[in-house]
Amino acid sequence: MLAKYYSKYTLEAGTDEAGRGCLSGPVVAAAVVLPRHFYHPLLNDSKQLSEKNRQLLRPIIEAEAIAFGVAFIDEKEIDVVNILNASIKAMHGAIEKLKIVPEFIIVDGNRFKPYGDIPHQTIVKGDAKFMSIAAASVLAKTYRDDFMEEKHLKYPQYHWDKNKGYPTKQHREAIRQFGITPLHRKTFRLLPEQLKSQL
Repeated sequence: MLAKYYSKYTLEAGTDEAGRGCLSGPVVAAAVVLPRHFYHPLLNDSKQLSEKNRQLLRPIIEAEAIAFGVAFIDEKEIDVVNILNASIKAMHGAIEKLKIVPEFIIVDGNRFKPYGDIPHQTIVKGDAKFMSIAAASVLAKTYRDDFMEEKHLKYPQYHWDKNKGYPTKQHREAIRQFGITPLHRKTFRLLPEQLKSQL
């Protein structure tokens, strides 16, 4: 059973990201402020949900949330600032898009940089513990998956409709066979035997 709130504040935002471990595409973060009464029996960490249930939950979360925001940081910026900084920047961007200013922020994971002077708490596996982080994980994952499925139409040989840019065997084989696209993260180890000079 997911907990509703970590703090005593009513306007508590949960934030999470998706795509951190991918070889291609953006890292996407969401921030969600849920009302006190919110409950949905399916809501859980997005990794525990089927694609069908994530897609089912997304419009419910968006309709019932007090506020939500989603932000993308593309692969070029990831290569410049590194994936940790890009993930935090995406979370900050998602919080910035909230139509209200949260009183407290709970963050999935163990790394975050303060957002203004709003107090925050990092929570390891927070997406499996708190509703607002779970809701943020669902939004981040579905927005990112939609983006990668759209890009699959342009680069079908990488099977992003299936792997969403994650380092599957099939994805690595496609990189080996076809090389890389502008959407691939150049600073990531795209192939196990990769040397920098090959890029």
